[in-house]
Order: sequence, then C-alpha cells, then structure tokens
Amino acid sequence: MTDPMQAVQEFILGRNPGLDRVSEDLDLIDSRAINSLAFVEFIFLLEELTGESIDPEDLDLDDFRTLDALEARFFKKEAAR
Repeated sequence: MTDPMQAVQEFILGRNPGLDRVSEDLDLIDSRAINSLAFVEFIFLLEELTGESIDPEDLDLDDFRTLDALEARFFKKEAAR
C-alpha cells in the first residue's frame, strides 16, 4: 500500500503543475494548493486512505492547512494502533 502522506502529496502536486514539491508547512488553503473545486475530491481521497467516513460537521479548516496538520488529524491515530 502506498504511504498515505505520499498519496496526499501526489494529489496536491497533480493538481498544481507549478509546484515541484509540497513543504510540510505550506498553507495548502491560502496558497490555493487545495482550492474549493478540489476540496470535495480531496475529502474522498482522505476517506479512501483512512477507511473512515469524514463528517462535514466535524471538519475544521485548520486540519487541512498543512501536511503536518493533515497527518496529525487523519493519520496519526493509525500509527497508534
């Protein structure tokens, strides 16, 4: 299985040809690396990678700002298992 954070980076890079890499602290929202059109597709990707449904009511935009925030919110709990 592909590393989930690698899949996240590939998703972002695939939709942003001007980016050659995604730094851990790049603000993905403010930089528009994840824009409103790609956000829903990005949620589907996260659900696929985590195997869990993401309730829109539980979303906090700050959980999507950086790779570090994404990893902490969606993937750290998997490592603890």
